[in-house]
Amino acid sequence: MKKIGVFGVGHLGQIHCKCINESPLAELIGIYDVNIEHAREVAESLKVPYFDNPEDLLECCDIADIVCTTTHHYEMAKLAMNHQKPCFIEKPVTATIPQAEELLELQQKYQIPVQVGHVERFNPAFLAARPKIGKPMFIEVHRLALFNPRGNDVSVILDLMIHDIDIVLKLVNSPIVDIQASGVAIVTDTFDIANVRLTFENGCVANLTASRLSMKNMRKIRLFQNNAYISMDLLEKKTEMIHIENVDDSLDDPFAMILDLGEKGKRRIMIDNPESVPNNAIRCELESFIQAIEQQQIPEVSLKDGFNALKTAYEIMDKMNNNIK
Repeated sequence: MKKIGVFGVGHLGQIHCKCINESPLAELIGIYDVNIEHAREVAESLKVPYFDNPEDLLECCDIADIVCTTTHHYEMAKLAMNHQKPCFIEKPVTATIPQAEELLELQQKYQIPVQVGHVERFNPAFLAARPKIGKPMFIEVHRLALFNPRGNDVSVILDLMIHDIDIVLKLVNSPIVDIQASGVAIVTDTFDIANVRLTFENGCVANLTASRLSMKNMRKIRLFQNNAYISMDLLEKKTEMIHIENVDDSLDDPFAMILDLGEKGKRRIMIDNPESVPNNAIRCELESFIQAIEQQQIPEVSLKDGFNALKTAYEIMDKMNNNIK
């Protein structure tokens, strides 16, 4: 059982604490927050110690779970890595590219396991679809959310779209050769709505839309690959796959959906709904990290993955800023 210290106990940090307490693989041994009074209150409710010095908590824990505000990710992760502690860092990994680059250098220096909190990798719908995904050539993503004052200190790219950037980069696994992007700031000082088109070296194209001013919540990914269409509803945790297979005249199924292509033969349209196994995605990502450490494997969402998503997000924001000049 790994002893975990949580650094930052705001809304999400408290969810992490609860997940750690529920896991048989982990023990919550203490918390730290820059707001000492708040940390004291949370610690009392959780019945765990609070620390007014992060270094003291680092001395006690096996893993540093960094869930503070993004602006503090870098300093907390750097401190933890200099103590040679494995780190789980919430997304986005840092506030800036140079900060993420420095953490990569520290990881290389100390060979420390690090996982970034791109929690949608553990969404039941994505987990159900993942074995079915081969080489997607077109991806369409919509992530729409009702307005929430929390998290609006950064653009919708870093707040919402970065989840989908991470997934798309993982699925396509090819360099980006072109980015087209546009966005609008409506109620905050940063972009609230954005649309992005990514073109990859292997020919895949991905369209991503994110909004935090929607009238309804939506988190959907649709992708097309050879002979197949896959739809993931990350909000409803449902997956649907439509694929086409060759058939001959011996097929005896009056309910089969058949396409007669003449000289090219007949194709059968198959609809499949892979089972989505319910889970607590945050608990799953934390337990996945613990298992990666114990088995000396690369974490599911590596520090490099987190860096790549952040770098792409900033390239998108640069394009958007250039468009409004």
